[in-house]
Amino acid sequence: IYRVCFEDSFQGVAAANYLADTQGYKKVVLLVDQANDYSQGLADSFVKQFEAKGGTIVAKESYQTNDTDFLTVLTNISTQDFDALYVPGYYTEAGLIIKQARELGIDKPIVGGDGFANDTLVELAGKDNLNNVFYTSHYSDKSEDPAVKKFVEAYEKEYGKKPDTFAALAYDATNVLLQAIKDAGSTDPQEVNKALAKIKDFKGVTGTFSFDEKHNPVKTAVMLHFEKGEVTEAVNVSAE
Repeated sequence: IYRVCFEDSFQGVAAANYLADTQGYKKVVLLVDQANDYSQGLADSFVKQFEAKGGTIVAKESYQTNDTDFLTVLTNISTQDFDALYVPGYYTEAGLIIKQARELGIDKPIVGGDGFANDTLVELAGKDNLNNVFYTSHYSDKSEDPAVKKFVEAYEKEYGKKPDTFAALAYDATNVLLQAIKDAGSTDPQEVNKALAKIKDFKGVTGTFSFDEKHNPVKTAVMLHFEKGEVTEAVNVSAE
């Protein structure tokens, strides 16, 4: 099995690199969904990488899936001295966390993973509260890459809307398979498998990637930046 999407742990490392290297932050508070493996996994990989870069986790608070009232944990967080709040969770809770954090006066950057990637995040948080918010993802339709622009235009023409992350990943998965079939000169599964393993620097709309020994992609993540409820910036971030 080959994949074009990176593993969840990859996002935690990429977020840590962005906060430590790009932003120069030293102190982070975690707010983790204790009932969710996705949230726990991102938190673990983030902490390991952030601390390896000399950063400090000044506090770790938790919540559970389907919680709607975060005032107690956010009040605790508001008393801390920190540079950013890392919330590796899904948009259903993250939207409310962002809304309630901003209403409490917490204006520090709030950072998450691709679990933020849903239009409902904006609805739950409110556009006026969705400032200084970042999340790691596989792709952005804001990219200036000509290949991405061409893909977005073609998708919009066909379906009447912008392609989301899953559409972009499916597009890359299909094209990398077609490339392997072309390279192999055959549709025989074993020959295609060999060709996939040899693919290097494949230029997709979710990035340029090769496959490692476990058939995971070696690629960059994209850090998306929200201001006033809109994505205003998309920056490539390494997980190395």
